[in-house]
Amino acid sequence: MRMRPSHDLGITNITRGTELAARARIAASFWQRLVGLLGRRSLAAGEGLVLSPCRSVHTFFMLFTIDVVYVDGSRTVVKTVPRLKPFRTSVAQRTAHSAIELPSGTISGTHTVAGDRLAFSE
Repeated sequence: MRMRPSHDLGITNITRGTELAARARIAASFWQRLVGLLGRRSLAAGEGLVLSPCRSVHTFFMLFTIDVVYVDGSRTVVKTVPRLKPFRTSVAQRTAHSAIELPSGTISGTHTVAGDRLAFSE
């Protein structure tokens, strides 16, 4: 799954027929992934950040709680982490290829679980 960092993506859970993000930015370089959401005060509804490749995330020095969805190379959800608080870490399964950081409550609001298939649209 190759990600191009120059534009926003829509992310849909095709298993559930729900939208995870209308405007997800891509963080594909080492520095983009390292910085991630640092310096932001929040993620608005419909926003997200796709870290690719990524098998773990941290919320050190972040100011808000996020949801994290880990997906494999075929965009199948392998793990969900709802409400990851600041100054915490999360590690996915070895099969994870990317992590999607979303506003807190997105996972429960979209009923996203491991095994669901996601679609990314430009």
